[in-house]
Amino acid sequence: MKVVLRNIFSESIRAKQVFFDEHSDTLIRVAELCAEALRQGHKLLLFGNGGSAADAQHIAAEFVNRFRIERRPLPAIALTTDTSTLTSIGNDYGFEYIFSKQVEALGAAGDVAIAISTSGGSPNVLRGIEACGNVGCFVVGLTGGDGGAMRDEVDFLLNVSATKETARVQETHILACHALCDLIDRLLFPGVRAAGPAA
Repeated sequence: MKVVLRNIFSESIRAKQVFFDEHSDTLIRVAELCAEALRQGHKLLLFGNGGSAADAQHIAAEFVNRFRIERRPLPAIALTTDTSTLTSIGNDYGFEYIFSKQVEALGAAGDVAIAISTSGGSPNVLRGIEACGNVGCFVVGLTGGDGGAMRDEVDFLLNVSATKETARVQETHILACHALCDLIDRLLFPGVRAAGPAA
């Protein structure tokens, strides 16, 4: 069992290292884009399925509440949380429209969308990305493997290329998003010290 455990950790570490080597500059550019959007009064929209839906909610909470420093709340909305909206759209139009219709309702030019799909091929995420283009949102795509269909549809691609294993991709996504939160805080609130541990 220890060999299995070592392999799990080694694969996760490798995926993260390759991601850093390939995308550290892009991650900095995305942080600058998000910080400027927030500075200008725009918002962040986040969406994905399953574990990626949980990541969208998690990261939205880090912006709205706080990440490491005491600062004002930042506007971020996870499009994965309103069960009445999700089920009504799914029932009336189909599951593939659950994000696109929300983007059309809530998105505006200058907003930044963070679209998450470990395969890059989720139909509802792809429709959400298309809707972002229609309303003028910038799109950051988090995916894995070869990037799937998302690869050519987003403004900034953050692709975990070292693996197609869903768990390893998601582990790298959450690290990348935590790093993004940290960089954005540093850009918007330079010199503010980290808060104490949360209760």
